[in-house]
Amino acid sequence: MSTDPSMLADIPGLMRVESTAQNELVARCQELTRPAYPHQQVYGTYCTIQDHVSCPPEQVYDYLRQGHHLEEWTYSLRDFEPSGVPGLWAGHDRLEQDTRIYCRTVANAEAMTVDYHCSWDQGDELWMIYLMRVIPAPLVLGRPGSVVTWTNCRHPHYDRNPYPDLAARPGRPWVGDYWDLFYAGHTIEMGNLKAILEHRYAAGVPVSVPPVRAVAR
Repeated sequence: MSTDPSMLADIPGLMRVESTAQNELVARCQELTRPAYPHQQVYGTYCTIQDHVSCPPEQVYDYLRQGHHLEEWTYSLRDFEPSGVPGLWAGHDRLEQDTRIYCRTVANAEAMTVDYHCSWDQGDELWMIYLMRVIPAPLVLGRPGSVVTWTNCRHPHYDRNPYPDLAARPGRPWVGDYWDLFYAGHTIEMGNLKAILEHRYAAGVPVSVPPVRAVAR
């Protein structure tokens, strides 16, 4: 099966072997390759981090898909309880005093993806989406364990609180105020995740632990 190059003829800016010489491609790649990059350029709109974890991918996925484990590896998400809406859980984000966070876990076992749909202050519009994927490390790195990726996209609500009247107190900082620290903060939390999983797996104990109370799955 092949494609018809004429179907792409009217699309400007494409660089393909049919229209771009190799030396032109190399020159453009060199333009795009720099010794250093501004933080805003790399993490201004999308924030992706990744790490290798010395734990089998099936166990990593099983751990992530159980929402109560967020209380273990995140810095500040705590006290999740049923919200009264099926599948939606409410807790506290202790990053800011008296701040409620709502979360729904959306997992796909076949693809080993786990997405946390969250929001501060209200549970009707879950616009803070944390996209995580578990990849078998033998497949991509040729070594045992897992690769975990985590991506956030900068939704417009990060720049402006859509529900200011629901804030716990006047003048409370907004989650989007921390966007420039997402890479650093999420890297710290990925370190927590890695440490917990590797410690339990190396010790031969179950990686996943039962919740203290009934919490999100």
